[in-house]
Formats: sequence, structure tokens, C-alpha cells
Amino acid sequence: MWWCSQLVSNPPPGDDVLYAEAATPAGPFSTAQAVFGGAGQGFDGRHTCDPSVIRVNGTYYLYYTGAPNDHSSGNAIGLATSADGVTWARAKGGEPIVGSSYEVARSNTYGAGQPSALYLDGWFYLMFTDTNGAGAYDNGAGQFVLRSKDPVFATGVEMLGHGGFKPGTGRERSVVDAFSADWMWIDALDAFAIGHETAGGTTITFWNRDFTAHPYEPVVVPGPWEEGPGLARRADGHAPLSLTDPCGRIPIDVIRATRDKAEPTDLKLFGLDLHTAHGCATRQSAFATLQGFAMPSPQRTLDMVLGNEFVRVDRRSVAEAMGAVVISQRAEALNGVPITAHITAGAAAMRAEGRGVGFLLGGSRLYPVTPTVVAANSSTVEDIPATKWDAYSLGPALAVPR
Repeated sequence: MWWCSQLVSNPPPGDDVLYAEAATPAGPFSTAQAVFGGAGQGFDGRHTCDPSVIRVNGTYYLYYTGAPNDHSSGNAIGLATSADGVTWARAKGGEPIVGSSYEVARSNTYGAGQPSALYLDGWFYLMFTDTNGAGAYDNGAGQFVLRSKDPVFATGVEMLGHGGFKPGTGRERSVVDAFSADWMWIDALDAFAIGHETAGGTTITFWNRDFTAHPYEPVVVPGPWEEGPGLARRADGHAPLSLTDPCGRIPIDVIRATRDKAEPTDLKLFGLDLHTAHGCATRQSAFATLQGFAMPSPQRTLDMVLGNEFVRVDRRSVAEAMGAVVISQRAEALNGVPITAHITAGAAAMRAEGRGVGFLLGGSRLYPVTPTVVAANSSTVEDIPATKWDAYSLGPALAVPR
């Protein structure tokens, strides 16, 4: 978890991004450490706050609010990248990637900040506050959305307007009347979920993919709050899955600051589950929801969803070695989906220098695997020249990223 606080031991004085780890959102978390602070000069010279972190293709992206002095005025959004989520390097030469639009002059001079990022279908989506945006409310509240296939938002940027996404960076439309919101994409619902604080706790508001309708009624995660919220999400900003009922239940865990008479505020966990989600009602939603899950097949083997493919596995131990979560119920929407590959017990495995190890399935296609999977399948490995390896067509790696 990454969050904003201040550590006196981390110069310069001001807001820092802190980091800690736990096995579950409920903790206990390791001792907090400051991993990203003010640059000493520039737009984020003193304050770095409101972190939103996603991981895409092995790279961590940290979107944050930066301020040179007083963080109540003239904020902008910056980006840093990392290979491990702990050691960060500023992107774009340390310059902001999104600043205030200054479309409207308001008494709230906060500017642009409080970003929340997610990754969907090749696009980086960024939701954020801009108190000077034309679509903000009189007090500056509002959440605007930009998207780009460029994580720095330097090229191909599209803005969410009243008619949907279009080229540009304007702030004509806000998706929720709030400050400091967080969001995630829920594959099982095919919808965005935006968490923002209201009188009774954290309200979760749902938007469809095109932001043309609210496909579900809002829900409230009750309880006291001071600031926040942060949603517990997967690395790409998508909602986590129930490991026992991925099609019918969606866990929503909210971590937010609370106050009880005196400072400092503490971070506490609140949550609920959405039931009867019908997340696997169609073939499309079942494939999106059940990525990395394996379920019973009609032949008493297991069928595993991997990318856009359906892979049959004879042994449960092999599916688990590939990283699959095995569930007992098969999604009816996937009945009749053709099997792309079948991993029979003892299936032939090939190894080539500089290429790795792969199962040869169907006689002509190699699927990269780890030695652990090969061992679990009791396969014998044949060493072949790299040229022979390259002559085969290459299937997707038989591994589930977690």
C-alpha cells in the first residue's frame, strides 16, 4: 500500500509517499517507510501526495499530486516509475504531466491533483480533481477523466466530454461531485466504480464503459472518515476477485483516514461484498472475470481461462503450478468454447538455449512454461537447437500473473 503522510526524518519538510506491505488489506502492515518525497525544487519541490499506483507490463507507475510550497494552491500532477514499487524515478524530466486547466477562476485555488489511475484495454485512464475546470462545482469539487495509451499523457490524449471521449485535455464534464476520489474497473460488472466520501461513509458510484449511464444503484460502505478513500485493487487498477465465487461476489475494501478527537488520523479498513453480480452471464464477461481461473471440464479434467484462450489441463497440480485458482463451479456461458490446447499428463516439453522451456501441444505449437510446471506434469524435457524452437509457432506463456 502507498499513501500520503509526513515523516520528519525524510527531507524536505512536507508530504511524502509512504509504503508498507501486508498479506491482506486487513493487515498487519510492515513499518511504514518513505519512498518518494519532494524534489527540493520545481512543481513538487516540497509536497508529493495522493499516490495512485498501477503496474503495467512489469513497470510501476506512480501518479501523484505535487506542490512547490503551500499545497492549497497551484498543484499539478506528476508521474514516477519503478521496477519494484519502492525505488522511483521521476518521468518527463521531473515536469508535471497534468496541470490545472485554469478554465474558470474560483476561490478554491487548489488546482489539479488527487489522481487515480487504472489500465483498461491498452488505455491509461486518469481521474483527478481540477478546481479550475469548467465542469467543476462552485466549490471546486469534481472529478475529470483523461485517457491515453501513453502513460505520460504526452500524446494521443482524450478527454471525457458530454458526448463521450474525444481528442483534447479539457475539463467540461465531471463524473462525480467530490474531492479525493478513487476508482477501479470491475470486470464482472463491465463498469467503473468510483469511491467518494459522503455523509454516511464511502459511496460507490457505477458508470458503464462509455460513461453514458449508471448501470447499478450506488452502494454505501458505512463508517467514520476524515479523508480518502482508497480502494484495494489489483495491480492494473481492476477490482479484486473473490477466490471462491468470482462470478457472483465482488469484494470492495476501502482504506480511509479516520479521526477520533485528536491527531494524527489513522488508516482503517472498511468493506462489503456485492452479491449476485452475474459476472459470468455472457461469454465476454466470463472470459474477463475468470482470467487465471480453472474449472471442471465435461471430461473430468480442468479448463483454464488464459488470455483469450481456453486451455485444458489433465492435472490439478499442473493448473495450480501455472498459478490458476481452481473453482468447483463451471460458468455455463463458457460451455461450447473450443479448447485451444490440451496439456496431457507427461506432454512433450522442449528446451532451447536462450528460449526457455515449453510444452509442444498439438504437434506444432510451443507454449512457454516454468520448470515447476514441467515437473508437476511429469514431462520429459528434450533439448533442441534454437533454430528448431523458432520454427514452431509460439503460444502464450502458461502462467497467470499475480
